[in-house]
Amino acid sequence: MSDPSSQSPKKPQDQQSSTRIVAGQSAAPKRPLGLKVGIAVGILALIGGGAAVASAVNGGTPAAVQETAPAGNPAAELKLGYFGNVTHAPALVGVSQGYIAEELGGTRLSTQVFNAGPAAIEALNAGAIDATYIGPNPAINSFVKSGGESVNIIAGAAAGGAQLVVKPEISSAADLRGKTLASPQLGGTQDVALRAWLASQGYKTNVDGSGDVAINPTENAQTLKLFQDGKLDGAWLPEPWASRLVLTAGAKVLVDEKDLWDGSLSGKPGEFPTTILIVNQKFAADHPDTVKALLKGHVKSVEWLNSAADGEKASVINAALKEAAGAELKADVIDRSLKNIVFTVDPLAGTYEKLLADGVAAGTTKQADINGIFNLTALNEVTGEKTSAAGLGKE
Repeated sequence: MSDPSSQSPKKPQDQQSSTRIVAGQSAAPKRPLGLKVGIAVGILALIGGGAAVASAVNGGTPAAVQETAPAGNPAAELKLGYFGNVTHAPALVGVSQGYIAEELGGTRLSTQVFNAGPAAIEALNAGAIDATYIGPNPAINSFVKSGGESVNIIAGAAAGGAQLVVKPEISSAADLRGKTLASPQLGGTQDVALRAWLASQGYKTNVDGSGDVAINPTENAQTLKLFQDGKLDGAWLPEPWASRLVLTAGAKVLVDEKDLWDGSLSGKPGEFPTTILIVNQKFAADHPDTVKALLKGHVKSVEWLNSAADGEKASVINAALKEAAGAELKADVIDRSLKNIVFTVDPLAGTYEKLLADGVAAGTTKQADINGIFNLTALNEVTGEKTSAAGLGKE
């Protein structure tokens, strides 16, 4: 494969539009309204909770008049979701540097920025997006709830980069009884990880916020403010938010999630899936060439992240974060964040039975057969390697 670090960055702004979707927050469009996306309250029926979602729209084509390509042909448009997190750097780089748009060719790329996984899943299931970067647990929830018909995981994107950070006076799990912790959204990957870890420590938590430890699903920026105001005792967060609480709000790390994964399930000690790439199954069946093009751009982005100099990588990601999330990060925050993350196209499929079990224990999903959740055939064609589906799908 070509070395993307040697390619000139391309920013085909005329071929893509972007939307920001944030849980619990509304915003008025700053430009003439184009693509409208309505997201309902109540993310997962299995969870019994969720977030109100609204969108700010920059450009795009109204859904009612979008062109549709015949099945089997490249799609007229690919609608892609991702988050404004450093753990979503493959998306940030792939979009901002034009790797994905370039591979899509004549297929228009439009993007939507989400705060957490359940909101992105709802948009995917509603047809508002076709593919999204996301954490594994919302993908599992969607697959289970749909009877295996909603989404497929087509690649990994990032491993690691999640921590439980707390007030300095909290020194052990024993100090957490009666405390209030946050996670990005009910049923999201960090929410499930927090609930599973607390259960391993003997604590009971409930999805309504009651229990031995109260868990308050909160939008990440609000978590930072609430922690600074002394209204939260800690949070299980992805990067860069864990680093922001440590470096700007005086939090300390109580649990680094990488220490909970010994490699027995994936063969890679310390690695656990934080961000993956999923696609709507019908879209993939109708437009396999478009999915393969998306994967080519995604692979280029991951290769660039693993070959670029630290300073260049931080600069490109920071610029993309400003576009996606509205603000850049301080140098120490982005540096700490990047040190905690491994960028990889391997979704670490061997970990998914445990992730499912954790979701069941947390009360955010139900026990089910997740065989078929992976379709890694296009990824393996693009890379020329064999990334394992661990018996849970095609490879």
